[in-house]
Amino acid sequence: MLRVVILRLATTLTLMIVFAVACANTAAQEAVSSWPQWGGPARNFHIESETLARAWPDSGPPELWRRTLGEGYSAILVQDNTLVTMYRSGDNEIIVGLDARTGDTQWEYSYDAPLVHDGYFDIWLNSAGPGPYSSPLIADNIVYAVGVNGHFHALDLRSGKLRWSHDLVDQFDLVGYNAFASSPIAYEGTIIVPMGGGSHGVVAFDRETGAVVWQSGSFPLGPGSPILITVDESDQLVVWGQQEIVGLDAGDGEWLWSHPHANDLGLNLSMPVWGDDQRLFVSSAYNGGSRMVQLHRDGNNTAVDELWTTNRTRVHFSNALRIGDLVLGSSGDFGPAFLTALDAATGKELWRERSFARAHLIHADGVLVLVDEDGEIAVASVSDRGINVHARKALLTENAWTPPTLVGSTLYVRDRKEIAALNLGK
Repeated sequence: MLRVVILRLATTLTLMIVFAVACANTAAQEAVSSWPQWGGPARNFHIESETLARAWPDSGPPELWRRTLGEGYSAILVQDNTLVTMYRSGDNEIIVGLDARTGDTQWEYSYDAPLVHDGYFDIWLNSAGPGPYSSPLIADNIVYAVGVNGHFHALDLRSGKLRWSHDLVDQFDLVGYNAFASSPIAYEGTIIVPMGGGSHGVVAFDRETGAVVWQSGSFPLGPGSPILITVDESDQLVVWGQQEIVGLDAGDGEWLWSHPHANDLGLNLSMPVWGDDQRLFVSSAYNGGSRMVQLHRDGNNTAVDELWTTNRTRVHFSNALRIGDLVLGSSGDFGPAFLTALDAATGKELWRERSFARAHLIHADGVLVLVDEDGEIAVASVSDRGINVHARKALLTENAWTPPTLVGSTLYVRDRKEIAALNLGK
């Protein structure tokens, strides 16, 4: 009898172990099989990936497919075998679903979006082209996308069929707004969208119906994308103002805190970076510089303590990345932008790498995956002593301003002409 009981216990334990391993494997697979939003699964450009090659042939990493795509800088999202991005064709903006394995079009949703010329908007059009600038979001098998003129659509991921839509400019009577460049973010049952610059605040919409759930107070918005953070169990939305960084309650949009971060043009663009130590790094060009602040709750209030600031590092529209005790980003606005490493504790500049142009960065498999605006793609290791470039190859044309997307060992990239899939695996 005792032997039977022992056998049953052993069998049960074995099944539990198998189940746990299966769950762990499933979780790991899920971690590397999607890129649902700007910045990846955790919105911080860190990704669990397959093993990446440290060396490439002379021709570069193997190319899986390449095809033409229209104008725009929207990031490439991935869920299952579907890629989602946006582009422009004439006066139309197009949200497109592609087959991740071949690049073939699965569906397209096109809408009229003539460009608006009103002086300030021309700054975007003349320097960066007609967009789109914002990146879509995938949540609950729905694609949420905001166009340059504030056309906001919710589409079915599988078919591209319209679920609901808003003309944000008309609905919220937006006057003097900038081009919509901020990428939406999901929180619980809502999709949160900054209202395109100007003094219009932030709005949260119900995912299923598009109904307004809450609207924050008005304040001058910068064009950078927001992030969600948790400060001592308080869920907060960090949003760029034009001359400050702002914290809102993620559940109702209530103003919680702000901290000055001035720049000459009000163009705070690079997404803030949140650390496990509850430290927030922000950086911008146009004389904005960089700063690190410490956040903590003091009763019902959020305290903001500035730890350091430096004007030597000014991240423009590309992303900053925190890796342990390092903060990395391309520093520069009108002139060259060199890859720069700061000490996260002190803000001290540790090194600069001058051989890359302004670059977007991903951290995966212990290495840096880098795509610069001249079209060079590279894999490198970094430390406080410098950068060790393992492999690099120019594979895109100039103004490759879209951040790369890494799923498994497949890197998806685009410039203003083409989109491509590359195999970075061993």
